[in-house]
Amino acid sequence: MAKVYVGMSGGVDSSVTAALLVQAGHEVTGVYMKNWSQDLPGMVCPWKEDYQDAKRVAVQLGIPFKMYDFETEYRQRVVDYMLNGYRQGLTPNPDIMCNQEVKFKLFLDTALADGADMIATGHYARVADGQLLTAANADKDQTYFLYRVTEDALKHSLMPIGEYKTKKEVREVAARLGLATAQKKDSQGICFVGKVGIKDFLLHELGPQEHGTILDQNGVALGEHDGAIFYTIGQRQGLGVGGGLPYYVTGKDMAKNEVYVTTDISDKKLWHESLNLTELHWINKPPEEGKIYHVRTRYRAALVGCTLKLIGKTAEVTLTDPVRAITPGQSAVFYDGNHVLGGGIVI
Repeated sequence: MAKVYVGMSGGVDSSVTAALLVQAGHEVTGVYMKNWSQDLPGMVCPWKEDYQDAKRVAVQLGIPFKMYDFETEYRQRVVDYMLNGYRQGLTPNPDIMCNQEVKFKLFLDTALADGADMIATGHYARVADGQLLTAANADKDQTYFLYRVTEDALKHSLMPIGEYKTKKEVREVAARLGLATAQKKDSQGICFVGKVGIKDFLLHELGPQEHGTILDQNGVALGEHDGAIFYTIGQRQGLGVGGGLPYYVTGKDMAKNEVYVTTDISDKKLWHESLNLTELHWINKPPEEGKIYHVRTRYRAALVGCTLKLIGKTAEVTLTDPVRAITPGQSAVFYDGNHVLGGGIVI
């Protein structure tokens, strides 16, 4: 049996992960990663409560428990990455960077140096011989957020929750074992920051932004925005314009500080039959050119057939069906059946 360090966030998924590994006979240590502790206006950071919940479960399971303080590194590798992306007019995904830089790099390296053989997390995904596979629970599958993890990291990782077909089953295990987190609600918001909305977080970190013009598909000024960084492609809510047909964001020009919208849901600027990627990462080996794969362009988006053409560190992707609101800064993740190949950042 292995020495396994389990990342325990204080939620039910990681609690059940630790319990399952104890039952399997592993020598388990619980670890709370302290990545963020700063309170934000109107929101107290929940880290102390989460830490205590994780500790309670560790005590119930009779396993050692410790805390790794990654707050400085999290700020540098995840938060700064996200803020720099928004400054450039992109819509970055901090959860993906958190997995790449913190959970499956920093946590893994620290745990191995601390005597662990493996790490484990409460992700809805499956690992087999250094390959990343989709979860049995298709509705909760989190492989979209894990595509930048390396093959070597996966060979040192366990994700037992990925075998469960429903969240209800996971909660039933927690309830049967009497775990303190059995009824705890799922966390929402930005990674470890909590329930704060992205706009509120950006305002807190970057301050008020210069207002600019919102223009429709005919170039007619409709009103004023309160900062182009707050708008993302395909966005419909919170535009503050209209009154008749709904408007959708089709683009923005950071240099001109303009946001572009349309009432035409079939507007060609909203739909794409191809996309280009940079910062490619393939977990095991690159995909074959010309072969049909499936791609997901945002979390929970439907899988769409595609082919890839690799050009150096970039890729051209041709889609079998048009996809709405492809967004620069977001990730496109590729699948061959239930095998996750990897992906890249939309440009």
